[in-house]
Amino acid sequence: MMWNGHGWGMGGDFGMGFGMIFSVLFWMLVILGIVILVRWLTTGRSQQSSAPARESPLDVLKNRYARGEIGKEEFEEKKRDLEQ
Repeated sequence: MMWNGHGWGMGGDFGMGFGMIFSVLFWMLVILGIVILVRWLTTGRSQQSSAPARESPLDVLKNRYARGEIGKEEFEEKKRDLEQ
């Protein structure tokens, strides 16, 4: 045993260096784990909530008519085609 300035220990500052390295690695792993957990939770929820609902062909046709992309005659013709 030898006196290292902080108390009696073996190897001087060698043990303290390893303790510091393991402490830093431990906290880095904890932080990384939290980041991964948060990203996993937010990504899973956002994919579920942002998945667009699939529109039926009739809904698409109605939207095109509402936006003025097609006229009434074309709307009625395509609507009849879809109902067949």
